[in-house]
Amino acid sequence: MQVKAPARATAERPAPAHLPAPRPPAPAPLLRSRTVQGLGYAAPTAVFVAVFFVLPLLLVGQMSLSDWPLLAGDRGVNAPENYTDVADGALFWPAVRFTLLYTVIVTVVLLGLALLLALLVQESRPGAGFLRTVFFLPGALGLASASLLFWGLYSPTTGPLSPALERLGLVDGPVSFLGTPTSALLSTVFLVVWKFAGFYMLILLVGLQRIPHELYEAARMDGASRGQVFRSITLPLLRPSLALSLLLCVTGSLLAFDQFFVLTKGGPDNSTVTVVQLIYREAFQRMDLGTAAALSILVLAALLLLNVAQFLGLRRTDAS
Repeated sequence: MQVKAPARATAERPAPAHLPAPRPPAPAPLLRSRTVQGLGYAAPTAVFVAVFFVLPLLLVGQMSLSDWPLLAGDRGVNAPENYTDVADGALFWPAVRFTLLYTVIVTVVLLGLALLLALLVQESRPGAGFLRTVFFLPGALGLASASLLFWGLYSPTTGPLSPALERLGLVDGPVSFLGTPTSALLSTVFLVVWKFAGFYMLILLVGLQRIPHELYEAARMDGASRGQVFRSITLPLLRPSLALSLLLCVTGSLLAFDQFFVLTKGGPDNSTVTVVQLIYREAFQRMDLGTAAALSILVLAALLLLNVAQFLGLRRTDAS
């Protein structure tokens, strides 16, 4: 007696109605056209970066390894003589120390003042828009133009500041704002803070306005003081804007040139020579492009290391 196997169901279960039907694969010509379109969008930026960054960087690298006078051209490889000449220069280490000192002072004063200004105009109250415009207005002026303006203001003979201080009885004679190393440094710091405080205020103001007001209301309901609210809510949530401001401020201060070139010319007695001014002197006063290029490579490497360290530090802080 044979046992018949149960008949298999021939009809398949219908697909659930709520599941979307799979899309057919895109045809190859469409994919190729999208790829070509994407390359077309990226091509102008790639050409710009290659022409104005990659090629000059390669040329500077070649100069740093060669004996390359300004007016004579490439005389052949002399590596690593240019780098040893940089370290042995009489102004190299004083310029490094002064640049670091200037960077620390400007960063602390500028970001501190910018944060205070941002907190001042954070709330929408009468006159807040006017104050924001007034604080930001100096940022519209070029740094070289602002330096020329302050050079005229600081002049002890033709500038208005020194006679005004004399009329007020604060000083007995003309004031040389740029005559000593300390006064030249502080005068330049005042110029930079006046010029860029509004710019960094705007960055921090955007960060402040992105903080939810519900957090402040909840903190007030819990009885938190203004200091506790600032430490526990404002500063932690403002960290991305502070990090961006810190990165821009430190990088710009390490590359300072215009303000010192216009105001002090590196004086008095080479006390305000920055690293970028030293590059200018090597290239256009001593006519040595090789040493100037080597110093430029060292500055670029230092900036890359500093930026990487800042990013890693911020990432670790966010993770913790």
